[in-house]
Amino acid sequence: MRGERSPQRRRMDAALDEKSRKRKQIQNELFRVSREGVASGDPDDEESQPKCKKVRLSTKLFVKNCEISHDQLRELLKSAVLGKQHKSTEHGGPKLGWCHLSHPKHLKSVVVIVLQGVSQLHFYKFYLQFKHLRKAFKHRFRLPVPSANFLADIIGEQPNGNKEEERILPTPSAMQVSSSLANSQAITDLQNDPIIRKYGYEKVGLVRCLLTKEEMKKFDFPLQGLANCKNFVSTECVGPVSNSSPLFGLDCEMCLTPNGNELTRVSLVDAEGRCIMDELVKPDNKILNYLTRFSGITRKILKPVTTKLRDVQAKLKKLLPPDAVLVGHSLNADLQALQMIHPNVIDTSLLFVRDLGRRFKLKFLAKVVLGKEIQCSDKVGHDSIEDALATLELAQYFIKHGPRKIAEMKLDTAVNSQQFLASPKQRNTLPLCPSGPYKEARPSTDATWQKNAGILECLDLAGQKLLFLSQEAGGSTLTSSRFCQSILCTSDEEVLEQAQAEVPLSSFSVIQFSQWPHPLPPSLTVEMHKKLKVKWAEMSTVYAGPFGGSFCLKPLKKLFASFGPVRSFEVILETDEPYVCIQYGILEAAQLTIETLNGACVQGARIKVQRPVQELTLDCDTMVSSLERDPENESTIYVNGMKESYTEEDMFQKFSLLPNLEAVFLPVDPQSKKHKKYCFLKFRSSECAHSALKILQGPTGLNWKLVCRRALTPSHLHEWICHSCPDPGSPQAFDVVPLASKEKSPSVNKSPQGEELKVAMSRLDERIQKLHGRLPPGTLCIVLLPGTKSVHGSSTGLGLISINDDIKSATPEVL
Repeated sequence: MRGERSPQRRRMDAALDEKSRKRKQIQNELFRVSREGVASGDPDDEESQPKCKKVRLSTKLFVKNCEISHDQLRELLKSAVLGKQHKSTEHGGPKLGWCHLSHPKHLKSVVVIVLQGVSQLHFYKFYLQFKHLRKAFKHRFRLPVPSANFLADIIGEQPNGNKEEERILPTPSAMQVSSSLANSQAITDLQNDPIIRKYGYEKVGLVRCLLTKEEMKKFDFPLQGLANCKNFVSTECVGPVSNSSPLFGLDCEMCLTPNGNELTRVSLVDAEGRCIMDELVKPDNKILNYLTRFSGITRKILKPVTTKLRDVQAKLKKLLPPDAVLVGHSLNADLQALQMIHPNVIDTSLLFVRDLGRRFKLKFLAKVVLGKEIQCSDKVGHDSIEDALATLELAQYFIKHGPRKIAEMKLDTAVNSQQFLASPKQRNTLPLCPSGPYKEARPSTDATWQKNAGILECLDLAGQKLLFLSQEAGGSTLTSSRFCQSILCTSDEEVLEQAQAEVPLSSFSVIQFSQWPHPLPPSLTVEMHKKLKVKWAEMSTVYAGPFGGSFCLKPLKKLFASFGPVRSFEVILETDEPYVCIQYGILEAAQLTIETLNGACVQGARIKVQRPVQELTLDCDTMVSSLERDPENESTIYVNGMKESYTEEDMFQKFSLLPNLEAVFLPVDPQSKKHKKYCFLKFRSSECAHSALKILQGPTGLNWKLVCRRALTPSHLHEWICHSCPDPGSPQAFDVVPLASKEKSPSVNKSPQGEELKVAMSRLDERIQKLHGRLPPGTLCIVLLPGTKSVHGSSTGLGLISINDDIKSATPEVL
């Protein structure tokens, strides 16, 4: 009949119905697992959590394992510095070619830690020693072999102001024209000076120099009614202020406690320069760091002190008359430490402010304006009486001589290396992005400038300086830059000590640890490289058996190949019963084989599957367990059983039903250019990967004929291993095939230098942990292992990224 279907058509319809039924079954399973994920409170499930604007780094493009160049890394750092100045995506983050930084305006600071002489090879050779580094830094990427000046590549070229321009003597006529132009330019510069724009040319009285309520609120001064000032004490100086009101210079020194900066010393000088109060104060909370380099306070000095904050608050209230005007440099930090509210203030860091909101340090203003040397290097810490007197005299000088006198001093060009150095109190008040009335001084839409500018120029635009800490032998050109505040130390221990005090107060810091007094011998690096290749090959090798004498080899090979790519398959006949030795191309395949077949019945024989028990594999279980818990591997699944004809688009479509799948990494055979039969699936979080594993390994997942488990090799390591461990047929294959008859390879760990390296890596990890624990939430922290380069062989670098968003992780450790 016409409406009757043919047998072939009925079979096709039945197949389609079966396919539809399976798809529906998978969807139901997905719904069930996703409901479980919501019930368990998946922290990365965006739909189940309230929207919270936190800085987040998306690294979907990492999975491609394109090597991140130094230029690309510099672009990320520039984006973090400039924040909203970059053209942004709909989420507010700058557009980069290899990652995405969301909500950069919420970024508090940027810290770059450079481990000189350390490479990706060191990281995985001493993987178990880097306990904190591998647990706390979620994102990693490969770096190219370093050039002669690694830091210059990352930070960018020095601004032109550092280079001495070629001078050509002009002709007399040209000199006259130049003089006329210079006078015109000088008038224009004077008119555009921020001090002239705010105060005019004429002299101003004391009242005109006071900060307005709006300015005090903008620059974080304590004010009545603010939520964070509920327990603050008022000085009760509410009398009317005139140009003849008394000035008082105030300066405080602070230490670091779990609650932040707390008062340890307060000094007050009157209008005649006499010190009328100088008190040491014992904080209520435990001191984590005395900040001796700035405060001059030590444990010994503060031990006998019994004066508390409430005592100095009461004394200040008695000393200050009703119309008192307090003068200080970054006075908001002093009043915050005092926990006091005072309505009439003059802040010399704002009185002498420059374009883009940039401020001078007190030491520079005292030298150039007053001709006084303060905060000398031969003294331990600052003298708060000296600083209070300097701020008082600066305010008096400004009132006496007027704004025009200050503008004509051309403070911007008065010195080279000391201008715009923010004091420790001031640094944490400087925003990452330019703010205030001058932020449009350089148009943010200048794409050409943004592309060509270096980090130092971007920081200068934002009114900041780069803080650079290193050993004196670091040899970096940053130490001579006027855009950088350099602190040179004599050892890594001193670098860490200074970094713990300075970095939390800085917006952009570069810390360089140099563990080696002398360069490592290239032969040791080559030996270590060979050693790691052999260890990785042996970890990826398994022995299975015993099998009966009548076992069939072909299905056995097919069985072991179902877990992953096999490099070599060898039958061991020297034993009483035959065994097989299988060397896999990747670690996941070997681990899956052990977990699946150990104790299983294969071809009528109950077999054992284990790694070779050799010196290099004694810690293999610990290594595998650590790799499995690695933050980068926790959210990635290894899957084997793909068809070679599949593309990444096919794979992404095949697994598109899995919850929160971000990317698919499908390796390509370098010779045939075909995709291999395994892939890596990267998910948004470890919880999402766990849910996907339930699906793939459950009754529904068995229909896909795939084997899978948590990944053990990050994509950058996988690429490196593939290049380091050639196929058995290649000339270099003898380096990696772990046969018992081979000669023992030299042991790096046994040699004195190898043991020193092991200890050195542990110390580097401890230093990073101590510094990382001090960083406030919202800090972008990048650890760079530059790599090594020599005629004997080069080793690529490694980059690790973390964004501190956990309050607990930012709690500093007690010194």
